[in-house]
Amino acid sequence: MMKVYTKTGDEGQTSLLSKQRVYKDSLRVEAYGTVDEATSAMGLGKSLSHHSPWAVNMLDSVQKELIALNADLATESLEVADYRITEAHVAGLESMIDLLEQKRIPQNYFITPGTCSASAALDLARTMVRRAERCVIRLKREEKVTVPVSLYLNRLSDFLYVLARCVEQEEIILTVKSKVLAALEGEKSQNKAEEHVSVLGKAKQLIAAAEQKAAEIGVPMVIAVVDAGGNLVAQHRMDGALLGSISIALDKAYTALALKMSTEEVASVVAPGQPLFGLNTSNNGRFITFGGGFPLVDGGNVIGGLGVSGGTVEEDITVARAALAAY
Repeated sequence: MMKVYTKTGDEGQTSLLSKQRVYKDSLRVEAYGTVDEATSAMGLGKSLSHHSPWAVNMLDSVQKELIALNADLATESLEVADYRITEAHVAGLESMIDLLEQKRIPQNYFITPGTCSASAALDLARTMVRRAERCVIRLKREEKVTVPVSLYLNRLSDFLYVLARCVEQEEIILTVKSKVLAALEGEKSQNKAEEHVSVLGKAKQLIAAAEQKAAEIGVPMVIAVVDAGGNLVAQHRMDGALLGSISIALDKAYTALALKMSTEEVASVVAPGQPLFGLNTSNNGRFITFGGGFPLVDGGNVIGGLGVSGGTVEEDITVARAALAAY
């Protein structure tokens, strides 16, 4: 059986694929060694992408191409036609980047790696690829490196960046969905308590108080109340209230119930850079991320949601709070 150790490198030298003996700290060895580090980090990202099998397939394909790229780097000289990485491989990476860009929610700020384990590993791989590209640039000043190898490494760092964003985006959406489903299902003890609560009676009280406050400030409003399952219990549109406010008020009530927080609070956690950035694009855009929606709590249990729409955000909040005060 062949042994893992050969002792041929004990003096600090190694053999290239083209048979030349070079020192292990040579630029060429440094270049393909850095690519090897990046490939390993990609493997870590692949193993952590539990909810993104499509990402695993992409990474697996790229890792196989990096074996060929390292073979090119480990070869001192070949005929151009014999090199393994070509312009076609670069074009393949660009196609995957374009596909991911269609999936990614645009960001206009610098990212902080670590939103999820998989994206953190991919960001680590990206920085290693950048380092490998710098090694290849230094190598090209002294020895021959084909153009496709340099281009491939440049595109690869871009690919890993957008892939990391798409993976963490998917992870956030899955987390939010699971929390929403848990909130909608509720605990059995909570459901038992809710059976004894007359949501309709309370809805009428809320609507009456909200309408009175809206009339006081001179703004016609739409007021909606949903039950613990997110179903409409009652909705009231004052004369002159905007038609668009009908659906907005209902969605505010639903959002407050589903997330167990006011829509004013939701606004602060979906801003760029915050944990739930992009939430408003999930659930067919039903989540509302500005003020006017409040959860209805009875005996410590969330039994429904209240939504008010028709004025400015501040006016909606004022009317909704007036309703809750009479609740």
